[in-house]
Formats: sequence, structure tokens, C-alpha cells
Amino acid sequence: MTTPTPEHALMVTGIGGQGVQLLAKTLAQALTVRGRYAMLGAEYGGEMRGGPTQATVVVGDAPLRALPIVPRAQSAILMHDRYSENTLARLVPGGLCLVNSSVAPEGFAADRDPVLVPATALARDAGVAQAGSFVMLGAYAALTGVATRDELVAAMTGLLPPYRRQHADGNARALDLGIDHVAPIPTGAPS
Repeated sequence: MTTPTPEHALMVTGIGGQGVQLLAKTLAQALTVRGRYAMLGAEYGGEMRGGPTQATVVVGDAPLRALPIVPRAQSAILMHDRYSENTLARLVPGGLCLVNSSVAPEGFAADRDPVLVPATALARDAGVAQAGSFVMLGAYAALTGVATRDELVAAMTGLLPPYRRQHADGNARALDLGIDHVAPIPTGAPS
């Protein structure tokens, strides 16, 4: 019998309209399909676009004991520096911190040794400007191994309502951009 791994919490924060909620739902769905236990929590202001938005995904290999409000998180994805204070305060020392460097000021969260991912710029340059959150999700998945690209694409595609399905291919390309951005250069490859 294997010992279950402890629960791991990811907090995602940003501004309404950046795709924070879809990012979290996609990850939670992919984890559930994989056979893991996942809990999704969402917080967002009534104004939606432009206001604060935050989501939490807790994952484990056994039934979860986490509370609906997560006091500490092992990982954070910061889509924007605005409204991120609460997430940074709950990130455990040494926790994984991904920062959308396209919008965050230089030096933002430097004390957390962040992984800088220019998600907004990468998505825009690839012609999928609305998919910056999927760039970040691809980077997170590549760094943690929490889910495969195909699991995330299947989950995302299943979550998109029919009137948004035309974005599935672009979102999948954005996942690839994030994965490629943080993937290590193979040994012997030119740098």
C-alpha cells in the first residue's frame, strides 16, 4: 500500500477577464479525470472584468481535508500584480511562484524567487491574446508534472461552452507556449 501524498494547494490570482477561473477549472477537471482528488474554490468581484479574481485548486491522492478557504498554498500563479497581496501572503516559503512578467513590474515578488513567464506577450504574439492564462497553466504543468498537456486540452475543451469552442485550438497552442517557455534545453543542444 502506498502512502498518499499530502494535499497541495495552488492559488491563482489576477484581474477579471484574464481567464483565471477557466485555468483553475481546467486543472481541477484534468486532475479529477486522472483519478486524483481535487477541490476548486473561486472568488471574484461582482464587476467581473477588471475586478479581483482568485481561484484555488487543492489536489491530493486521498479524500481531501482542506477547508473551503485555503490558509496556505504551495504554489501560486500571478496573472497580474494587482490584487496579488493576499495570494503572496499565503504562499509558503519556498513555494512555486509563477509571475506573468508581461504585466508585472520588474522586480515584482522578487523575494519569492518567481518563475517569470511573459504569458500575455507570448499569447498575443501567437495570435491568441485571450489565452495568456493557458500559457501560465502550461508552464505550471511543465514545472510540476501535475497533468499532461493532453489531459489539460481535453479538460479545457470539455469545459468550453458551445459558443466558445472556437477558442479550443488557440488555448491548446497557448498551453504549448507555456510548456516550451519553461522546458529545459536538452543536453548538448545549442543555447
